[in-house]
Amino acid sequence: MAADPHQLFPGKQFISTVLEALDTKTEMSGHLARRYVQRAVMAGILIGVLYATHYAVVTAFAAVATADGGDLRTLGRIAGALTFGWALVFIYYSKSELLTSNMMIVSIGAYYRRTTWLKAFRLLTLCYLGNLLGGLLVAAFVRFSTIADGAALLEMQASVEHKLAFLSDGPTGWTDLLVRAILCNFMINMAMLLVYNGLIKDDLTKSLVMIASVFVFAFLGLEHSVANTVLFAIVGMREGIEVGLALGNIGIALLGNYVGGGLLVGFYYAYVNDDARYLRSQSPAGA
Repeated sequence: MAADPHQLFPGKQFISTVLEALDTKTEMSGHLARRYVQRAVMAGILIGVLYATHYAVVTAFAAVATADGGDLRTLGRIAGALTFGWALVFIYYSKSELLTSNMMIVSIGAYYRRTTWLKAFRLLTLCYLGNLLGGLLVAAFVRFSTIADGAALLEMQASVEHKLAFLSDGPTGWTDLLVRAILCNFMINMAMLLVYNGLIKDDLTKSLVMIASVFVFAFLGLEHSVANTVLFAIVGMREGIEVGLALGNIGIALLGNYVGGGLLVGFYYAYVNDDARYLRSQSPAGA
């Protein structure tokens, strides 16, 4: 007796949910491109506001002195990373469009020939454009306010210097940056896989999964192309930035994010849940 395909390929619901989402995104990025970009702008805004909050939380804890002469900076890094984790929750439930999770979605769609690579590239390009515009808007708000004054701005500047140093360190730094970008989007899209696969029914658990995935990347200092874009815009508008190094960081982060989300999650789970060859082998014609 042949095995039940539903038991052999339990991720089929995940694939079907992703493909349905892709159909909507492809339609919007085609005939409703302006509205699609607006959804992506909102994701950029949410990333910018929550990322700025992350740095503010870190500095708030770091300012608390302990009895032994130290501070609570490590605890602040934990609290800040958890705070930033809500960005993905807000993006998911507001139906906004984030580049890094869409990398997984278009890759699955391309594997199953539900979209072409040209359409996938257009979708990702429009999404990144919107994310960038949203980040620039937040950067402008910060520039003409006191939101990032003082210790919070210094924390952001130190983070930017660290991120740009990957480029100036040569091949060793480039590799470090690439690995961090791969792991970053691997974690983001593993969270989205758990949200989409139908096994998690309640919104609280979905939210906790997304918060946990972002916590890992924020606490470990992994590299997210959109978050980096927004951070560079905020600091650049306030203090200036080495544009060439910033663009290099974003370019490598984009590549690594695609490998982590598009290949290690998207193509991987598309392949392991492809039951077409199995079903053909079970048919009389395939015997």
